[in-house]
Amino acid sequence: MMPMFIVLNILMTATIVLAFLWAPSAEILGHSSRIIYFHVPVAWVSVLSFAVSGIMSIVYLRDRNTKYKLIEEKAHASASIGLAFTVLTIISGSIWAKISWGSFWNWDPRERTIVVLLLIYIAYFILRAALGDSPEKRRISSAYLVFTMAVMPFFVFVIPRMYDTLHPDTIINTDRKIKLATEMRLVLLLGALSFTALYINLYRISVRIISLRKTIEEDDDE
Repeated sequence: MMPMFIVLNILMTATIVLAFLWAPSAEILGHSSRIIYFHVPVAWVSVLSFAVSGIMSIVYLRDRNTKYKLIEEKAHASASIGLAFTVLTIISGSIWAKISWGSFWNWDPRERTIVVLLLIYIAYFILRAALGDSPEKRRISSAYLVFTMAVMPFFVFVIPRMYDTLHPDTIINTDRKIKLATEMRLVLLLGALSFTALYINLYRISVRIISLRKTIEEDDDE
C-alpha cells in the first residue's frame, strides 16, 4: 500500500502545482476556471465508484456463496466513497456557480440531475440499514446497486444534455466545443488520474478494514 500512497502524493502535488502555476486561465471565466481541475475529476470518481459498486453487485448476485459474501460489502464500500465524492462534486460545483453565475444554486439541469443521483444513492444506504439482519439484505441491496448503475448514465450524460444549460460543455468556451489549451488538457487528465489514485487508496483501505473485521468476527466465533 505504501508505494501507491507515494504515487498518490506525487500525483496530487503535481496536479495542484500545475493547476495554479502552469495551466493558463480560461477566457471569460479567468482564474475561477482552475476549479475545473478538481471539480471534473471529483465528479469522475463519483461515477467510477458507483460503477464499481454496480459491477461487484452483479458478481455477487450471480453466485451468493460464502466466497462472494465479502464482495457485497466491498460494493457497499465503493458506493460509500461514491457518495462522498458526489457531495464534493455538488460543493465544488456550487462554488464555481457562485463565481460564474452569482449564485450557489441556479437549478441548472446538471445541478438538478446530480442532486437526484445523490438522493438515489442515499436511498440505497437507507434501504440497506433498514433491512438490518434480514437474510435478503445483501441480495436486495445488490439488486438496487445494479439498478442505479443502469440509470446513472442517463442522469450524468443524457438528461443534462437534453435541456439548455448554464454549465460549460465540455469545458469552457462559448460555442460548446472542446477548445482547451494543451496545458489545460494535460492538467485535467492529470487531475483525473490523481483522483482515481485517491479512490484506489480509499477503496483499498476500506477493503482492508472489511477483511480485518471479518477476521475479528471469525476469532470471536471460535
